[in-house]
Formats: sequence, structure tokens, C-alpha cells
Amino acid sequence: MPTPTDGLPQHLVPGRRLVPYLWGLTLLFLLRVLGQVLVACCQVPFLPSMPHWYSGLLPYPLLLPSQLLILALQVKINRDLAQGRGWFQRPRPRLGRGLQYFSYGYALVMVVRYGLTMALYPERRWLGEGTIPIVFHWVLAAYLWLWGQGHRTGGKA
Repeated sequence: MPTPTDGLPQHLVPGRRLVPYLWGLTLLFLLRVLGQVLVACCQVPFLPSMPHWYSGLLPYPLLLPSQLLILALQVKINRDLAQGRGWFQRPRPRLGRGLQYFSYGYALVMVVRYGLTMALYPERRWLGEGTIPIVFHWVLAAYLWLWGQGHRTGGKA
């Protein structure tokens, strides 16, 4: 089935310019997931202990599959954008605005969460227990913002 971008030069395909940044954010999230798996399964000494990686809001047997699902979705989005075809590369300005507004709220909630964590547990400042999940929620918020930007602008700067 033809898409609205068939026949366009690859540099004009929506979101194409953002692909390296989206892959970079996906890689960061993958490293976070792998780090937590190594700590949970192997207690590797060169990484922070499990309390640093895990807030406990979602049981780890549910958290890991949800993280893998997020990674699979990011890979699919990135591939669609890189190849200039597929459902995720079609320009949808309204979806882009929604993704960006959601990313603002998501990041703001994590700012509040970080502030409350630091206020309630001063011994955790700055990068103590439970801050790794907060930082990587910002990574996910940045991913959503960039993907939304691709939909809104067609990946143009």
C-alpha cells in the first residue's frame, strides 16, 4: 500500500533527521534495562545495587516485560522512520502534538517525584537510591518529545 512519502527523497521522509537521536535514546534505555537485569540476576559488583535501579512501584517480574515491550516498540518506531515506511513514519501532526504535551507532563511528574524523593530522603541526594528510574523516565519523555517533533515537522529542524 503506498504511503504519502513514497517517492520522496529519504531526507524528506517525516522524522528521518531525528532517527539517530531516537536510536541514541533507545540505546540509553536498553543499557538501563541491561544494567538492572545484571544487578537482579548476577549481583555484578561494578554496578549500583538493586535499590538504586528499582523504585518498587511495579514488581520486577512485571517491570522487566514492560521495559522489553517499550524497547520493542522503540525499535519498531525507529526502523519505520529510518526506512521511510510503516505505520509509525506517517506524518500525524495531531499525534505529534499529543506526544509532546504528554512528554511535558511526564517529565514534570518526574521532576516532582525527584523533588519529593530528595525532600523525604535527603540521604539519597543527588544520585542515591531510586534516582536511576527517575533519570530514565526523563529519557523516555525525551524520546516521546522527539518522536512527536517528527510527526509535527516531518523531521525538519
